[in-house]
Amino acid sequence: MEFKQDFFEQLEGFYSQVYPTSISNPHWLGWSAEAAKLIGNPVADDDLLMQLSGNIAAPGASYYAQVYSGHQFGGYTPRLGDGRSIILGEALGDAGAWDVAIKGGGPTPYSRHGDGRAVMRSAVREFLISEALAALNVPTTRALAVIGSDLPVYREDQETAAITVRLAKTHIRFGHFEYFCHSEQGSATKLKQLVDFTIKQHFPHLSCDRAGYVQWFNEVVALTAKMIAHWQSVGFAHGVMNTDNMSIIGDSFDFGPFSFLDTFKEDFICNHSDHNGRYAFGQQPGIGLWNLQRLAQALTPLISSDDLTSDDLVAALNTYQAELVKHYLALMGNKFGFSGLDGGSDANSENASSKSSELTKQQSEDLKLIGQFTELLERNHLDYTLAFRQFGKLDIASQHSSLRDDFVDLAGFDDWYQAYQKRVGCVDDLALWQQARDNCNPAYILRNYLAQEAIIDIEQHGDNRKLKQLQRALATPFTERAEFEHFAQRPPQWGEGLILSCSS
Repeated sequence: MEFKQDFFEQLEGFYSQVYPTSISNPHWLGWSAEAAKLIGNPVADDDLLMQLSGNIAAPGASYYAQVYSGHQFGGYTPRLGDGRSIILGEALGDAGAWDVAIKGGGPTPYSRHGDGRAVMRSAVREFLISEALAALNVPTTRALAVIGSDLPVYREDQETAAITVRLAKTHIRFGHFEYFCHSEQGSATKLKQLVDFTIKQHFPHLSCDRAGYVQWFNEVVALTAKMIAHWQSVGFAHGVMNTDNMSIIGDSFDFGPFSFLDTFKEDFICNHSDHNGRYAFGQQPGIGLWNLQRLAQALTPLISSDDLTSDDLVAALNTYQAELVKHYLALMGNKFGFSGLDGGSDANSENASSKSSELTKQQSEDLKLIGQFTELLERNHLDYTLAFRQFGKLDIASQHSSLRDDFVDLAGFDDWYQAYQKRVGCVDDLALWQQARDNCNPAYILRNYLAQEAIIDIEQHGDNRKLKQLQRALATPFTERAEFEHFAQRPPQWGEGLILSCSS
């Protein structure tokens, strides 16, 4: 890999240089060929294994851990930082530059008395979810590899250490700006330096002045709203939406006790530490705005106004809901097959609708229809992903549908389905319409029980074949293949709605 070192060279004082601690018997557990293409297609050979496991130095790497703060479960922690992640630098590829970080590389100055290690189960899960979200077209960081070892580490029990090799277009988080606002006793010098660096690196079309800062924050709001709309559309619960886990460019980031929905539950909680449901699935849109408000507070030394009613930061925050609804409606409209979507059927269109906070009549009706369907799913205890996969089998002109057979409340479904048929309208080419539904409603998602089965095989037998097979299925989630049929089923009773810890 070829590295450049823009963050390391231009932002002295924003990190600590620290070198990884070697691990014993490193070995490849998983490798993403798709992620490798992003950084020049390195070969997973023994030399690279030793470099990415921290056993030998990688040529051109700088090795550093970033410092930041963050709001954790609503409370401010003034100094966090990379406690178990060490960045080598920015690797160059045809897709631009990507930070390469080894997560689990040993202690850093920010480990807070921890060992700086990741256990195998958490490393495997982060590897799988990073690539699974990418295949679902959800904005996300990536994972190049997961590396196992025989180094013992201790959590509730003795486990083995592992490393996830993370790729990110940037590791800059909301918490960076909070740290360099609140720790500088009112001085905006370092905060301005960080904002200017972020704009030049990741928003180069903007200027580094007050007008540019305002436009930049507007774009951060829009990117965050878009990311969360994607989460809600695929039924993904992040689990720990602290501000230090929020990417400044709107990529899914820092995976801990995440989960996809099995049975649809609006109030589903995947993190056993989240006793009050702060980060429940249905709370994610609101928490996204709350986190952006914390970021706005950190930016006030650069963007301020005496007249709070016309504050540019507040004006930007006020666009969040419209941005979220815009992307959510486009994504869900494609899943349902709604005709005449606002701004076209491309869910990724940047011109899908205006930023007006006023919903059109059609948008309001679509949101109502979507909400009625998810309420039906919840009342009838149905699986979110499998229910939507059925849309690729619907004969939209027929009153009977295979989807109907899954519901207990037939009257409720029939009422909804009649309104749904009216909304979709006439379908000229049914086969084409059905294929379009299959192209946006996945057959395979990373269910926690599937990840757990792969982890158990590694823990008990040193066998990573199930991990590799699961990875292959998740890489093409919209294409059904007979060999992956067992991945497209409801979880067994023990695996339904698993709740995990932050070390998971």
